[in-house]
Amino acid sequence: MRLTLVISSLFAGGAERVMSVMANYWAAKGWKITLLTFDDGKVPPFYDLDCHVHHIRLGIARESPSLLVGIWNNLKRIQVLRAAIADSQPDAVISFIDKNNILTLLATRGLDIPVVVSERIHPGMYSIGGVWELLRQCIYPKANRVVAVTTRALSYFSAQIQSRSYVIPNPVIFINTNQTESAKLITKPSLIAVGRLDSQKGFDLLLQAFAQLKVCYPDWTLTILGEGALRTELEALRDQLGLSNRVHLPGRVKNIYEFLKQADIFVMSSRFEGFPNALCEAMACGLPVISTDCPSGPREIIRDGIDGILVKNEDVDALAAAMERLMSDEAERQRLASRAKEVTERFSLDKVMEMWENLVNQVVKEKS
Repeated sequence: MRLTLVISSLFAGGAERVMSVMANYWAAKGWKITLLTFDDGKVPPFYDLDCHVHHIRLGIARESPSLLVGIWNNLKRIQVLRAAIADSQPDAVISFIDKNNILTLLATRGLDIPVVVSERIHPGMYSIGGVWELLRQCIYPKANRVVAVTTRALSYFSAQIQSRSYVIPNPVIFINTNQTESAKLITKPSLIAVGRLDSQKGFDLLLQAFAQLKVCYPDWTLTILGEGALRTELEALRDQLGLSNRVHLPGRVKNIYEFLKQADIFVMSSRFEGFPNALCEAMACGLPVISTDCPSGPREIIRDGIDGILVKNEDVDALAAAMERLMSDEAERQRLASRAKEVTERFSLDKVMEMWENLVNQVVKEKS
């Protein structure tokens, strides 16, 4: 099988991680995998690729200071992308993320190549712009399949688009780090959270919830892994809440499992999600987890009260109450943690990749 995968970059991010995993999995099976990214290669990929994956950096990810420049840049992107896809001679194309999907569908018009596009987050929770949204609604019906990570995310689309859609969750990949004794990375007892420092992840809500517990639980700390535009704002809020010595923001790390395995509780405070990798990774490490019941993902992952706790979305008091429930009760933490690792079976790499392979085989067979 020859597949061409399309994504804007392999910088740190959930969609980028999943696509790199898929590329490596298929390359290891002997499939011919071409991975097209829009970046120019000046920044190395955050995720490692199998040496057999043919990674081509197209150098078309430039800023558009005006509408006219934006139109020109996108026409150029379509032209370059079309040539690269045609040169790779794939049996099928898989594209990740809204605008990339639209450009890929436009670039492949008339090439007679099956195209699968995938939304990696709940599309109803953020705006991609009026023109892009109109293009998405018009062009997605031309895709051979539209993949969403949850049924809830898929419900955003019209019946016409849903009729050619498919739900495939993210795979959970657990990396065993028991071989050597790790250095001390966090101060215990500790809560941990992971994600970009932006509004979507709701770390402002998490800081407010933790502040409610700082007096009754003076020994607990909070570590937030990730980087983003809101670092300065979150650091200011942390200091304002009197948490300067209790909340640590070490930035983006590659050894996330080392941090997770040293923590006591994982908390996800997101306002919206797709199918959060970090939540799955925490559960795979055997951590008790707390998450907002945001659209979408957490409800499909956590079995509330069995292997984690779901709380009302954007409710600081509910989040604080759930945190206190686990911070105050080690037995409850152990009870939830004992079932959390089952996530690696429910969303195993082999199961998820079998779903992708079935889908690819379908669209290729329909073409022939």
